[in-house]
Amino acid sequence: MLSSRLVSELAEAHSTLRTTVERTGPAVVVHAGGEVDASNETTWRHLLSEAGAAAFPPGALVIDTSGLDFMGCCAFAILAEEAERCRGRGVELRLVSSQPGVARIVGACGLSGLLPVDDTVDAALSTSADW
Repeated sequence: MLSSRLVSELAEAHSTLRTTVERTGPAVVVHAGGEVDASNETTWRHLLSEAGAAAFPPGALVIDTSGLDFMGCCAFAILAEEAERCRGRGVELRLVSSQPGVARIVGACGLSGLLPVDDTVDAALSTSADW
């Protein structure tokens, strides 16, 4: 589902971002690990864009951040941009994190309406089915 260019970027030896992507019906789930910061924000943007394009209505793009050790401000900004693009196509972007800090940052940035946060992938998928 991902382009060969993106797979190559993620496989580079110095990459601090790890990911797996899976389809679940009309939804796409991205499991991210490692770090998202200024050094790999372009790769993060490509990942979200390609995964978002693969999700189709009435599905969701679910971004599981549970494996991330660090998310810089750029990661949240790119998530918000992709959430708006997805919403325009009838696809909801949902975040998954069991770390309360992620939901606090989303709320502090005023992005709660755009980036809903669930505790588990299953919860995100079941909520998006009602969207």
